[in-house]
Amino acid sequence: MGFLGLLGLIGMFTGNYGFYGFFGFFGFFGISSQTDDELLRKNIARAGFNAFIVSNVALVLSIVIIGVTETIEFAALMIAIIFVIQLLVFIFSFNYYEKRGDT
Repeated sequence: MGFLGLLGLIGMFTGNYGFYGFFGFFGFFGISSQTDDELLRKNIARAGFNAFIVSNVALVLSIVIIGVTETIEFAALMIAIIFVIQLLVFIFSFNYYEKRGDT
């Protein structure tokens, strides 16, 4: 996921400041410095599952709301919001599971 940070370079060439947020993906290279063990894989899987559930619930709600409002601008906004929310859920869940340890 760290390589998605390279998409931030598009913002430098196009002048679209929205692409600069992709530079935050470089933080995922910090995970690569950890030793690969079973607990790390388990924590990544659990955090990914949490993000998956939140993404599915948010997508269902946004599809219903988009169907009611029928605006393309709202659809684009919801895609961006869901993308950010699922990443934040993954990051916070992963950090929580790593700090808590195996219980």
